[in-house]
Amino acid sequence: MAGGFAFAARQADWIAREMDRHRERHAPWADGSRTWLRGELVPITVSGSRATVGNEVITLRSPKDDVREAVEARLRVLAARELPDRCFALARAAGVPVARVSVRNQRSRWGACSAARVITLNWRLIQMPPSVSDYVIFHELAHVKHPNHSRRFWREVEHVCAWWREAEVWLRKQGRELLP
Repeated sequence: MAGGFAFAARQADWIAREMDRHRERHAPWADGSRTWLRGELVPITVSGSRATVGNEVITLRSPKDDVREAVEARLRVLAARELPDRCFALARAAGVPVARVSVRNQRSRWGACSAARVITLNWRLIQMPPSVSDYVIFHELAHVKHPNHSRRFWREVEHVCAWWREAEVWLRKQGRELLP
């Protein structure tokens, strides 16, 4: 057990930063809070039983409603409406057959591709810049042809998404802020 305590002591600064990040990530949202929408960090305006995020107006059941829950529910609706169409359009452009696209609330992944050519996308892609969410989609589409991360897979990604490295940088910098 002493080894665990020694490790924790060595990692105390990191543990404190992660605890602060967790507290901030799960703090209630109110007027003036900010969230990502289509790659922009936008303010949330709350007035009575209405919240506004970018151009999206969200009606709260009551002024005491959980603003975060209401905003995220609206973003999930937007994602479910927009992301499948975008995935199918990019699949056609890349010449990749896709059976189905679903949008889910994944906690640790941006997307997935099954052997049956089913693409699953995280609703939080709606929060990213379109170029970054397109990269995630192209990444999953490349898995239809190459179900691994081989050189051939990355060549396919490069072929359909030349900006993938910049998107990866954005995901490394901002992505942790989006995931719970």
